[in-house]
Amino acid sequence: MIDLHYWTTPNGHKITLFLEETGLQYRIHPVNIGKGEQFEPAFLRISPNNRIPAIVDHAPTDGGTPVALFESGAILLYLAEKTGQLLPADLRGRQEAMQWLFWQVGGLGPMAGQNHHFSQYAPEKLPYAIERYVKETARLYAVMDRRLADRPFLAGDAYSIADIASYPWVVPHERQGQQLSDFPNLKRWFDHIAARPATARAYALAEQINPPQPMGDEEKKILFGQDAGTVRRP
Repeated sequence: MIDLHYWTTPNGHKITLFLEETGLQYRIHPVNIGKGEQFEPAFLRISPNNRIPAIVDHAPTDGGTPVALFESGAILLYLAEKTGQLLPADLRGRQEAMQWLFWQVGGLGPMAGQNHHFSQYAPEKLPYAIERYVKETARLYAVMDRRLADRPFLAGDAYSIADIASYPWVVPHERQGQQLSDFPNLKRWFDHIAARPATARAYALAEQINPPQPMGDEEKKILFGQDAGTVRRP
């Protein structure tokens, strides 16, 4: 059994997408990051960076004590290795998937995240910051579009954790100032993943846990007002 500590963010969606695709047994423990639940001591023991998602695997393959993990990329890799699914077994296929997984973790996620912050949530709309991150998001979309010109998925012929990692960050493309019609190969990839039954189940689950609603001022303060003191406080 996998305990998934989760909230309805792109990084959270990565893990529900994987779990729904593979059929692993799991139970969700919602961590409402708008209410500050990510700072609870019990959660910090699993995720010292006070970020979701995090998991506890109560049946690791070595038969030992439960394994706790934080960071979405590390979790995807762990679960793929545990199940033998959604990660190519051959050397070259595995490396293709791994490099695109890390591309998302190091590029698409952080850049799209800054795009969201400055265009949607920042109290002061800074034209330079908005333009900077909208353009960088477009560049990253173009990288994916070029990559997908001659293959159905980021790592090649098979759907993998590389696709699962990137898809949730493309879902809010309109909020990022992007039109998928400008990236036809990416659009084809996106539409294919959106139509997968596991994708529909994962996003339906998210709507049950946290129905869409505007973010309040207190939530913004909790999410965007963190500093070193946030980590050091008891």
